[in-house]
Amino acid sequence: MSTLAAQRRHDPRAGDGTREPDDGRPAPTAHAPRRRGWWIVALVLAVVAFVWVFPFLWMVSASLKSPGEIFAGGLNLIPETLAWENYGRAWTEGRFGQYLLNTVIVTVTTTAIVVVRCALAGYVIGRYRFPGSRLVIGIFVATLFVPTGYTIIPIVKVSLELGLLNSLAGMILALGGASNVAAILIYAGYFRRMPADLEEAAIVDGAGFLRVFLRIMLPLSMPVTATVGILTFLATWNAFFLPLVFSSTNPDLRTVSVGMQAFVGENSTDWAAMAAAGVISILPVVVLFVFMQKYFVEGIAGAVKA
Repeated sequence: MSTLAAQRRHDPRAGDGTREPDDGRPAPTAHAPRRRGWWIVALVLAVVAFVWVFPFLWMVSASLKSPGEIFAGGLNLIPETLAWENYGRAWTEGRFGQYLLNTVIVTVTTTAIVVVRCALAGYVIGRYRFPGSRLVIGIFVATLFVPTGYTIIPIVKVSLELGLLNSLAGMILALGGASNVAAILIYAGYFRRMPADLEEAAIVDGAGFLRVFLRIMLPLSMPVTATVGILTFLATWNAFFLPLVFSSTNPDLRTVSVGMQAFVGENSTDWAAMAAAGVISILPVVVLFVFMQKYFVEGIAGAVKA
């Protein structure tokens, strides 16, 4: 008995009193339930992602179907025949080429104006302390609760007095002159986190306000600039209310969001061409976000930390 007990003490397999299964299968580990939990979460997220992206997939599918097949096929995503002529009809008959050009001009110019204006305002608010600075921030935040409909009348009045109502320039100034409080606060939070040594060294070298801003602060805020640029690009690209007002008497000034009305007639609607126009209008936004998503995430993370 003593010899058997000694062998048990020296046998590493008998230390915890467990035995290997006789059939040769490995013993279950504690990680198995955790792996099953992750697989369940991944499956649920995959289903949610498919439901989320399904409208876009259906729009792409509808753009390649005939008008009759769109309603006869229901939710089927595979067209019987590829109707590429829908894109040609949307581009020429729907004049979507002109509308897309107007949208690019308005969006790019508005984005540039908003980025420069919000960066300057955010730099001053984030780096300088002056009497009434908190009051200014409070007024900015209060403007977030003002509906767009309340500002359209003074915007139209001022544009009419300046002779800019029926022009792309007036549309750009109206879109670029919005409050953009979120962009200003994002810039302010990012600039506030930067060390003061950068500015002090530049001031010692004789740099002024604009030189410090343009040569040092603005290049260092590229993640925030990308974030604000993407958000402004999306908002301007999808804007409907102001472009509708500024192009109400001149259809040549329509943007893609307003130009969708060209496919709606008195007695019928060209759904296939409208779906093709929708795909054309959304592709530039998707491409932009794919290439800029890294900076977008960095900018949002930096603003949240601030």
